[in-house]
This record gives sequence, structure tokens and C-alpha cells, in this order.
Amino acid sequence: MRSSAALLLVVVLAVAPHLLPLAQCDGPNPEIHNTGGLSRQGFPAGFVFGTAASAYQVEGMARLGGRGPSIWDAFAAIPGTIAGNGTADVTVDEYHRYKEDVGIMKDMGFDAYRFSISWSRIFPDGTGKVNQEGVDYYNRLIDYMLQQGITPYVNLYHYDLPLALHQQYLGWLSPKIVGAFADYAEFCFKVFGDRVKNWFTFNEPRVIAALGYDNGLHAPGRCSKCPAGGDSRTEPYIVTHNIILSHSAAVQRYREKYQPHQKGRIGILLDFVWYEPHSNSNADQGAAQRARDFHIGWFLDPITNGRYPSSMLKIVGNRLPGFSTNESRMVKGSIDYVGINQYTSYYMKDPGAWNLTPVSYQDDWHVGFVYERNGVPIGPRANSDWLYIVPWGMNKAVTYVKERYGNPTMILSENAFSTNKDTNDQCL
Repeated sequence: MRSSAALLLVVVLAVAPHLLPLAQCDGPNPEIHNTGGLSRQGFPAGFVFGTAASAYQVEGMARLGGRGPSIWDAFAAIPGTIAGNGTADVTVDEYHRYKEDVGIMKDMGFDAYRFSISWSRIFPDGTGKVNQEGVDYYNRLIDYMLQQGITPYVNLYHYDLPLALHQQYLGWLSPKIVGAFADYAEFCFKVFGDRVKNWFTFNEPRVIAALGYDNGLHAPGRCSKCPAGGDSRTEPYIVTHNIILSHSAAVQRYREKYQPHQKGRIGILLDFVWYEPHSNSNADQGAAQRARDFHIGWFLDPITNGRYPSSMLKIVGNRLPGFSTNESRMVKGSIDYVGINQYTSYYMKDPGAWNLTPVSYQDDWHVGFVYERNGVPIGPRANSDWLYIVPWGMNKAVTYVKERYGNPTMILSENAFSTNKDTNDQCL
């Protein structure tokens, strides 16, 4: 990656089930594993390497320790929703084994760990009474990380809304959520901010809206055709609008009350698939740009310019909520850095005739996804059906963010590929 692509600090390589960071290797799939001789020593001084996970993914103790249920607990409890009807009741039990986990990070040479805080472990009902046992757990984790030389990067929200708030007013669909999230965030700044200097408000808010409220594949499982109900034409946009306002409200509180003396930084984590035009035609160029606007522009345009992308305003129309003057002012500039979760790339093709009847957020893109050009795949296929290994796509993604959004400080916060091989074998 060219160093001129952005002011770039690589912090985390995602650790999730069957996802591994790329590594130099002479294994059987050199088109995937060959890094051209690149090694850890080839990165400049100050480069930070780390790992990441979500609270729901690793902590366990989902029904214990004073934690209240989240929307994912309710979603996972629906028979057939999760393979094998699995739950997060135990997972890898980081709640009890955090010292072992941090020790593994240290032994692997990582510098940082991006973990998320479970909102309902701090506030079991989303607001009100604090669960001190949960607070004590995060204090133990942070203190031990610092003792072992692992820098904490803390994410306040990774998909796990307290179930009580969804039951009370449908959570992210209500403007009431903005104040609730800001209060929760402020509590974390106040209690943990003396030691935590790197904050994120949300991980992949687009996924929250698209998979939770457009196709219903994630909690809370809402969509136009879902048993839980919903409206795929409007709810993803309402949810995202309230998330952006929640993000900026939390940042405002941090900057006004804590950042001056705690001396930390705060941002947001955005997923970004690189969308390459399938051809040089104006139609395909336009399709690729629409995809970028509906994907990352949905968030970075408001944060940079105080408004949504013009393509979204034109296509979505009055289904897209608007920012008041004060809201626009609060949202604009509400990051010290931005995390980019970048995994793959696709070709974008204009579909020709557009269906002008609103159906869903994804349908509003008016694009066709293509995975090859002239019979040549865009990149080697990983084990996941959606994941192609496209190194040049990462370069284009961060360069695009740099050039379109004012050269923000960027953290490459997730990148990995999937495998069904033994993960103890580096060469797979």
C-alpha cells in the first residue's frame, strides 16, 4: 500500500471464527498467501498491529454477571436462526479467561486490542441502574492489557443493543435512542477514559441498518417480509439517521467534557467494500459511484459535509430523514479518525432499466454485482462465498476516502480472509 494513500495507522486484523490475517507463506495457495516478501520489519516505526473482537462474540457470561439481554440474545433464541442453535452464553469465555487471551496477543507480538463494551453489561436495561460487576470486569481487562503492554482501543457498540430499549421504543428506530446512547457513552468516558485513549462509537453501522432492518439477517430481524415486521423501504434510513446522531452526540460530550483533560481520540468504524466499474462506460462508472455513496458515503458525507450524498437524496427522496441546522453542525467534523474495515471488492454494472418503485435500501442502489471481467475473477475466492482476495481494492478504498473526504486519519481496523483449513497451520 502506498504511504501516500492516506495518513494510515494499521491497528487491527479481525479475529473471528475462521478468519485469519494474511501472512507470508509458501503454502499451496500462493495466489492468496504470497505477500511479495513483505514482513513486519518492513513497516515504519510507529505502525501498530493488533487484533479485534466484539463483546458478544467472545465474552460469554451472557446471562450472568448482572448483564441484561441484548437484541442478539433474543434473535439467537429463535430456533434455526443460528447454525446449530448456538448462543453466546459461553463463547470463548473471555470474561474469565481475559488474562490468557491478552497473553496470547502479547506472545503473537500484537500492540493493541480493539474490544467492544457490552452496553447491557453496564446498563442492563439500557439506562438507569449501573451493573457494577460489569464495570469491574472492564476495569480488570483494561488494567491487565496496559500492564502487559497492549493498548486498548474501545468500541462502544458492536451490534448488541440492550433488548429493553428495543422493547420499549424499537431502539434505533426512535429518536429517544440518541440521548440513551450519549448517556451510556459518557459513563464509559468518565469511568474508563483515564486509561482508554482510543475510542470508537460504532462498528459497521451500515451493517446494523442493512442486515438488521433491510433483509432481517441480523438482529433484530426486521424487514418488509420478516416475521418480526418492518419496512425495508424506510427503516434502514431511519436507523442510520439515529445512529449518526447518536455518534455525534457522544462525540460532542467527549470533546466538551473529557477530551481536554483525558487527551484521547474518538471516531467511528465503517465497513467499505471497494466497488470497481465493470467497464469504462459512463453507466457503469455511475453504478460504482452510487454503490460507494450508498455504502460509505451514507456516513462520511454527513460527517464531512453535514449532509447525505446527492445521489441518495435524489433516489431516496422523502424516505431519507433530514438533518436540522443544529444537527448538521453537530454531525459535521465528528471524528478524530475513521476506522475502515476492508475485506473485498466487486465489479459494479449498471442494470439498464431501473425499478422506480421503492422496495428496499439495497434495491435503491440500482446496480448489478459482478464478480469477474472477461471470464477472469476479480480475485481468488476465499472460503466465504462473498469474499474475494483483492489487494488492489484495499489500496483504492483508502485512497478514495483520503481524496474524497479531506484526508482524515485512517485506521485499517479490519482485514482478513476466511478458510476451512486448520487454523494452527500458518500455511493453511
